Amino acid sequence: MRPGGPWAWLLGLPTAVVYGSLALFVSVLHNVFLLYYVDTFVSVYKIDKAAFWVGETVFLLWNSLNDPLFGWLSDRRFLSSQPRSGAGLSSRAVVLARVQALGWHGPLLAVSFLAFWVPWAPAGLQFLLCLCLYDGFLTLVDLHHHALLADLALSAHDRTHLNFYCSLFSAAGSLSVFASYAFWNKEDFSSFRAFCLALATGSGLGFVGATRLLRRQVEAAGREPGCPAMAVNGGLCEEELLVGGKEAGSITLGQYLRQLARHRNFLWFVGMDLVQVFHCHFNSNFFPLFLEHLLSDHISLSTGSFLLGISYVAPHLNNLYFLPLCRRWGVYAVVRGLFLLKLGLSLLMLLAGPDHPGLLCLFIASNRVFTEGTCKLLTLVVTDLVDEDLVLNHRTQAASALLFGMVALVTKPGQTFAPLLGTWLLCFYTGHDLFQQPPLAPLGSAQPWPEPPAPPPARAPTLRQGCFYLLVLVPITCAVLQLLAWAQFTLHGRRLHMVKAQRQNLSRAQTLDVKMV
Repeated sequence: MRPGGPWAWLLGLPTAVVYGSLALFVSVLHNVFLLYYVDTFVSVYKIDKAAFWVGETVFLLWNSLNDPLFGWLSDRRFLSSQPRSGAGLSSRAVVLARVQALGWHGPLLAVSFLAFWVPWAPAGLQFLLCLCLYDGFLTLVDLHHHALLADLALSAHDRTHLNFYCSLFSAAGSLSVFASYAFWNKEDFSSFRAFCLALATGSGLGFVGATRLLRRQVEAAGREPGCPAMAVNGGLCEEELLVGGKEAGSITLGQYLRQLARHRNFLWFVGMDLVQVFHCHFNSNFFPLFLEHLLSDHISLSTGSFLLGISYVAPHLNNLYFLPLCRRWGVYAVVRGLFLLKLGLSLLMLLAGPDHPGLLCLFIASNRVFTEGTCKLLTLVVTDLVDEDLVLNHRTQAASALLFGMVALVTKPGQTFAPLLGTWLLCFYTGHDLFQQPPLAPLGSAQPWPEPPAPPPARAPTLRQGCFYLLVLVPITCAVLQLLAWAQFTLHGRRLHMVKAQRQNLSRAQTLDVKMV
């Protein structure tokens, strides 16, 4: 019986809304983190350059390795074909385990977020520990949240429905970027600390409430015939679908990696996604640079700040339009269309040249919005790869978190390549070394770019021209590479329908087998 009281109506919320709300509690923290953590340690805590680079180097290694590590620790039991002994994990129990993990790791993420804004150790040590703690809990939350997308729903329609609410709540969470400008003051940090405390408190309590509600809904769905609350196509209702099969033995990490190496669509996808991650972070890293050297003479500082803030919100709003298209035409076709759009807009901008401020402003904004939006859609493709991995390797339970972790392992180097390759190309073409110049203001500062010293007349056009070619040639190159890789990806159309049908049949067969035993 459902409990009464003023909060009883929450149990009637759709599962997709509760699942999507978890994205809100991550987004309100992570966008503020991205904007301000560097400026806080450099300008407020006065970290020295050596300690900063040591921290970033360790963070780079930890950031690359923790996804597959946590995925393996979470899902390695699902790769094993253990002898049945009358007890095991049901599909519903797997979902409940992920929800419970989110209930613990979400509040810990909020606590680790708070640790940035109060000095409690030498700046270098605090920088290192805060980055590693925050990224560790963020990875755990992201892995289990993404894995639930594959575990809660099987059909493309249901998964896009879940992802729709994720985009909606992520857009709402991104509004914290605008609110943060009212509190950010490097001279008086107390108001910003209070703002971050309010964000962390709301996020932590939100995780606790949403995971408890989701757990109750999953438990209730398992007791109701037909599972009306969960559109999972035979997943959570299969209380007797045990993890474990007829074959004894377990799969080692080496065997799993060899299976992935034979998974053709996985290899083509991670190659394409590596380029996508590179392009997303390239846009983020060089957004202020492009504004400064291409548009600072034509737009005001407030307009630049607005463009910066809206670039965090618009990709999520944009996906509210693209997700219905995915339900109608399929994710593969929509992603291919976005690659073609990126290529077409970049070629148009190249032909138009750098002397059209309005067109430049539109291109810089749309390039970032569409690129970030594509990254959000690719989560749906990974869930399809989870299904194909289960079918190809005859697994008894989808190793969702582990596959998401392996995708991250291969694609996260794109985050590092983006600033390195971008600064090298700019220096190679123009002779302008960003590390030898007064640095751009960090993204979270009240002024998105400083007033640069007047360059020599002969050098200014070269630097502006270099920024323009970097702006348009990188998207063109990325789009061409991605279209070539995407053409080799076959998990769409008839093959995707076949994989989903086989997964459903496998679930039914295993359920019947367990019932007969």
